[in-house]
Amino acid sequence: MEPPTRKTTRVDKEKRAEALFKLMLPYQQRWVADSSRFKIWLKSRQIGGSLGSAFEAVASCMDKPFTDWVVLSAGQRQSEEWMLKGNRVARVVCDALGMGTPDCRNSEVRFSNGSRILALPANPDTVRGYSANLVLDEFAFHERPDRIYEAIYPAISNPLRGELKIRIISTPAGRNSKFYEIWNKSNELKFVRHKTTIHTAIEEGLPMNAEELKRGLDDPDAWEQEYECEFVDAANVLLPYTLIDECVSEEATIDFDYTTGRQFFTGIDIGRKHDLTVCWTLEKVGDVYWTREVLTLKDTPYHLQEELLSDRINRASFAAIDSTGIGNAVSESLARRFDYKLEECNFTQGFKAKIFPGLRRAFQERSVRVPRDKAIREDLHSVNEVTTPGGSKMYRALRRADGHADRCTALALANYASLLNRGAGAISDTDNIILGRAKLAGLRPTLV
Repeated sequence: MEPPTRKTTRVDKEKRAEALFKLMLPYQQRWVADSSRFKIWLKSRQIGGSLGSAFEAVASCMDKPFTDWVVLSAGQRQSEEWMLKGNRVARVVCDALGMGTPDCRNSEVRFSNGSRILALPANPDTVRGYSANLVLDEFAFHERPDRIYEAIYPAISNPLRGELKIRIISTPAGRNSKFYEIWNKSNELKFVRHKTTIHTAIEEGLPMNAEELKRGLDDPDAWEQEYECEFVDAANVLLPYTLIDECVSEEATIDFDYTTGRQFFTGIDIGRKHDLTVCWTLEKVGDVYWTREVLTLKDTPYHLQEELLSDRINRASFAAIDSTGIGNAVSESLARRFDYKLEECNFTQGFKAKIFPGLRRAFQERSVRVPRDKAIREDLHSVNEVTTPGGSKMYRALRRADGHADRCTALALANYASLLNRGAGAISDTDNIILGRAKLAGLRPTLV
């Protein structure tokens, strides 16, 4: 392809655009070529969906001056990753078509013809604030998908805004999601459906080995959902594998040599019969809470548990402990020593509805880091969020041979302890003494 010049004709541009188009795989081409006003794409992970959506947005901006696209992703990191692809595509397309060099930024790309693409974390107010074509990227993982869809619905239902295009793209995340609802009602909602499994992608030229991917994932439910594009019931879990994996770090650990002068937050789940007692400790480093220790105790006498747990609570800035049932005796004993910085927690459904969504937010915001450990990964994945007929949320865990979501519960309590501390402000040693005396006097302070 010769370098573009000012004498480049429209025919030349069309030929070059066609050549770029053919660089994509067939399923990406089908997506880009479909000019329907509303489209929805159910896709496998790792098949280049973002590249396909970026190409369509860039081509649309090149085709018509002063065209705007807004891309909403699940979070800040995801929006930045989408824009990296968008910037690359924009540079290549503009160079090939002789359209000048685009102004590429972290969250925006501007073209010489007045068009632009803006990539942002998902927010209902953002949708309402822009009159633009819209891409909802990985929509099943948006924090408030119902509200976002409510915000775009006027554009869908109003015939006077017939120029506005909407693209909804995602890997599935269970049947209890807005993405699942829209996919099933796509005909009624006038969305044209596209579906690309990992098998379709490989058949059409994606250089991957499905069997190797499947062996590496080592989870049948996750494989069925994330690569074969099935909406499995198991996906109603609190923490999908994709969310967990985004917060895994080699710098997080399950065994840590404590150092004074640092901020630690501890959550303790007391094991019942056949269950583990788990003590999870987080350290605050900047705005991120890093796992420093995951102490697991099985068939350990309660007096030895109390000794080991006392040591961890003593080193913590704040701690939260399960005081339900058999854990009550241990928590009461520890509370007599550490009442000023130990919150006893009764595991009612109301309390679960407080701590588990808080844990999910921490993963969604990537404000927590967990170690690469198979037992931890499976435990974090084992809590299900169930909607009752009355509309309330219940949290249940499948019982496994090595416990009952004990590690997940302990981490949720550690995160809760950090939130208590944040709600109270930074708690110094002096403050701890004052709080402890107030509690002993019957003036229990509220930290939330």
